[in-house]
Amino acid sequence: MASKASTVTTSAYAESSIRVLKGLEPVKQRPGMYTRTDTPLHIVQEVLDNAADEALAGFGKRIKLTLHADGSVSIEDDGRGIPYGLHPEENAPVIELVFTRLHAGGKFDKGQGGAYSFSGGLHGVGVSVTNALARRLEVTSYRDGQVARIVFAGGDVLEPLSVRPNQGSAEGDRKQGTTVRVWPDGRYFESDALPLGELVHLLRSKAVLMPGVTVQLIDEKKKDSQTWQYKGGLLDYLQQSLSAEPVIPVFEGAGFADAGHDSFAEGEGAAWAVAFTEEGAPVRESYVNLIPTSAGGTHDSGLRDGLFQAVKSFIELHALLPKGVKLLPEDVFARASYVLSAKVLDPQFQGQIKERLNSRDAVRLVSSFVRPALELWLNQHVEYGKKLAELAIKAAQSRQKAGQKVEKRKGSGVAVLPGKLTDCESRDLRYNELFLVEGDSAGGSAKMGRDKESQAILPLRGKVLNTWEVERDRLFANAEVHDIAVAIGVDPHGPHDSPDLSGLRYGKVCILSDADVDGSHIQVLLLTLFFRHFPKLIEAGHVYVARPPLYRVDVPARGKKPASKHYALDEGELAAILDKCAKEGVPREKCQISRFKGLGEMSAEQLWETTLNPDTRRLLPVQLGDLDFATTEARITQLMGKGEAAARRELMELRGDAVEVDV
Repeated sequence: MASKASTVTTSAYAESSIRVLKGLEPVKQRPGMYTRTDTPLHIVQEVLDNAADEALAGFGKRIKLTLHADGSVSIEDDGRGIPYGLHPEENAPVIELVFTRLHAGGKFDKGQGGAYSFSGGLHGVGVSVTNALARRLEVTSYRDGQVARIVFAGGDVLEPLSVRPNQGSAEGDRKQGTTVRVWPDGRYFESDALPLGELVHLLRSKAVLMPGVTVQLIDEKKKDSQTWQYKGGLLDYLQQSLSAEPVIPVFEGAGFADAGHDSFAEGEGAAWAVAFTEEGAPVRESYVNLIPTSAGGTHDSGLRDGLFQAVKSFIELHALLPKGVKLLPEDVFARASYVLSAKVLDPQFQGQIKERLNSRDAVRLVSSFVRPALELWLNQHVEYGKKLAELAIKAAQSRQKAGQKVEKRKGSGVAVLPGKLTDCESRDLRYNELFLVEGDSAGGSAKMGRDKESQAILPLRGKVLNTWEVERDRLFANAEVHDIAVAIGVDPHGPHDSPDLSGLRYGKVCILSDADVDGSHIQVLLLTLFFRHFPKLIEAGHVYVARPPLYRVDVPARGKKPASKHYALDEGELAAILDKCAKEGVPREKCQISRFKGLGEMSAEQLWETTLNPDTRRLLPVQLGDLDFATTEARITQLMGKGEAAARRELMELRGDAVEVDV
């Protein structure tokens, strides 16, 4: 029996068991990794973004989106038309490669004479994902006096490329441009219907961000059409969106790097419109290369930093700050409404749907143009400057009063805090952060590099206890667990308990460990502790994981540009940085690459810049995700339980190659 069982196991996991997904198969297998699957809006947006990129590059003035009666959607532009000749290396029509290969497109060519200088990201999946998740997709390209047409079904070529002369007489024929018509496959989406409100907002925003470009929406079912063209740009759009009258006139401006700029590539920069109101919900919209970033990102942080530094400078110059009041960026930003449009060469986004910009340099890029422009404007309009200063100071005073109330309520009966905890000065939960840091040396750098106002540091020595099977009343026998619980201010509890969270001392509890295997192990042990014994902290969104960089790249001076340093989270970001340097004329071998062996190797300044600074760090919220509590608990039992070694081995053998890391 034993022999037979062994044979069965071996045959079930043999060479033939390994499956290599080719072409667009990965997208069909796991569409959620590549796009939103609630509605087909994002796969339509990928086509729309390509049309917008043509207009952004100066080759188009009209974009038309049609919702057809049969459920299909077509996007038409008057750009250059997708090339349809044979690719010199792939020996296939370029128009076919663009729609059938995950990493093919003109956006990769950033060199002189490339197709696009600025575009919506370099994931390289784009319209190939649209094609993979469509029942049918038709592409027509008008270019060089010819009309090229190709048809796909389920991502595969249904009708090969055909080319005919452009007579200009056939219906729809025009001088140049591209038309893509797509029939989304309902099997991949929770709902077939496109959310009309989101679609209208998306189309209108394209018109706002590209003054002079006409954007049209035609709905065949409703026999309705809408057209947008904004000549006033961001200012008009923001004024129309505000629900309250601004305290001062809307501050509008733009700044872009020229060819001789010290730090940024020619054309990089931002345009913005900012309004400050005393009431009503703030309007906040940001874009990178015309891509809407609904979750904000580093360009938003740059705007916030620029506004704060300018207002702070004005307040200091005119000695307006009352004694005992400390101004924070949020005091200036709290009542700000804005529309921000940034142009970034090779932007790096979080996730395939590009909802958040992660490019670290974007903070400095936007701030460097916003700050001097606002400082000049405030000093030219001193009365407006004083009104804005009054608004910010009032916000700071309200914040400090709220913090004092919290402190009084918690003042009695507080446990003695751990001696190695370096606490922060503020008691405002909205801003307070506790970093659980691996090792005393890293803890020392973190203490020197932190923001003393809002960031506390608790160094941990070595590996934390695996608490998955530790009874709650035995938890405090471990000194590290005891210190964590006392520092946080919440007692251990179970998933069905109702713990008293009024003693919580920090709005964010952040796990900060090395970017290596040991650091990952410490992360897992701490996440196990929180999930098992502090689940309500996770449920309420208080637990985070900090992601320090793995590499540092020192780029030598070249021409007028000074030497610079860049940080990469992983090898993918490292490759992107080196590619960008190569395009700027700095070969890979001249870039000095350092790999951080641990947080202890970072100076206080580096740790602040990469991991602690809210504007440039990567901080992931810990959430349950799609799984319910019971399913998550069963999986962690399998991973962390003492008697589960056999189950863990089986899991690694069967599913080890399917592990996904969400960055």
